[in-house]
Amino acid sequence: MQSSSALPVWRGILYVAIAATAWGTGGAVAVAMYDAGGIGPVAVSFWRFLAGLVLLLAVHCVWRAWRPGSVVSLRKMYTADPRRALITGFGMAVAQAAYFASVQQAGLAVGTVATLGSGPVLVAVGARLILGERTGVAGTAAVVSGVAGLALLMGGADGSTGPDPLLGIGYALLSAAGYAGVTLLGRFFGRNSAGGAFESTVPGVTVGMICLLPMAAWEGLVPSMDRPAWTVGLILYLGAVPTALAYILLFIGLRVVRATTASVIALVDPLTAAAIGVLVFGERLNAIVLTGTALLLFAVLFLAAREGAGQPRARKGPELELGQERQAPRPSARTEE
Repeated sequence: MQSSSALPVWRGILYVAIAATAWGTGGAVAVAMYDAGGIGPVAVSFWRFLAGLVLLLAVHCVWRAWRPGSVVSLRKMYTADPRRALITGFGMAVAQAAYFASVQQAGLAVGTVATLGSGPVLVAVGARLILGERTGVAGTAAVVSGVAGLALLMGGADGSTGPDPLLGIGYALLSAAGYAGVTLLGRFFGRNSAGGAFESTVPGVTVGMICLLPMAAWEGLVPSMDRPAWTVGLILYLGAVPTALAYILLFIGLRVVRATTASVIALVDPLTAAAIGVLVFGERLNAIVLTGTALLLFAVLFLAAREGAGQPRARKGPELELGQERQAPRPSARTEE
């Protein structure tokens, strides 16, 4: 499963934005899982990763049966870069479990905006120190605008959003660190590796699931089945949309979108969470929260326009499918004659 090296920048931005929107729905579904299944954030994350992995492997099997020559084998997928899989999977596990814990303790709106508010700062610092990406004055201003908007969102939220908002914000910072690690690693390999987004997602989700299993078992792994159809439906949604689909789109987008830009575009995640809070949970947005939302939108649109005005870096050679070797051109029949 290949991703084109000629992916337009605007499409990469769109993919990252869709992934962030999918993540924004994940927190609300996790809240529903707490009520329906009676399990904690680590167990919810485990079931999310397990469902996502099953769906990804099913897609792989169907695709390989349909086009056997164009799909990398699972063995090559898992053994191509074990170090990358371990780091990505661990970062995924930390980011998702800590985020769900933050939502549980601080509430959906505060937990989400705190996680995504600190994410761009960590990614910007890491992109400058590790990847050598220059944010520039304009990029820095956009990041500051986004973080300021998130701060206003947090300041405008009621103090009764969750049982322990401070603990929830601590979990949010831990989640942001995991998210920053996954984003930076995805950007690094997206620029320098020929492996596709699907080949990056499957090993990462597998490692993340294994990392979560011991703590999930200690926390209480099996959800309540008082409403089995509803519980299974929530798990399948968490696996399909904010996990399998979102991470594939993220890794594709990171091939052409700078890490700092991607992290700020991902601020549409808390906007999605705020919309769900208003429409589903009956939360009200005051003037401070609306101002913060406007600053968030400014940061996203400004960086998207700035990124789209640039040109994606050209690759040194044509992109190869993972596990394939570059073949020397065969001489034509006329040449042989």
